[in-house]
Amino acid sequence: MKKNSVLRISAIALVVLGIIMIYIGGFYAPKVMLPPIITGIGFFIIAWVLKTLKNYQWAELKKL
Repeated sequence: MKKNSVLRISAIALVVLGIIMIYIGGFYAPKVMLPPIITGIGFFIIAWVLKTLKNYQWAELKKL
């Protein structure tokens, strides 16, 4: 697997896990549980960073 495909798959997996965790913490639990919601948002941030790194890598390769 190429590096970009690994970054893309991991970013998609993190977004899906983030959505699931926010759903469990905010809607499925009897009361709103903050730890799963905060962790889900953290997954979104990590996925965003991976996407940004991938775009930065492409920009650097185009300069060469």
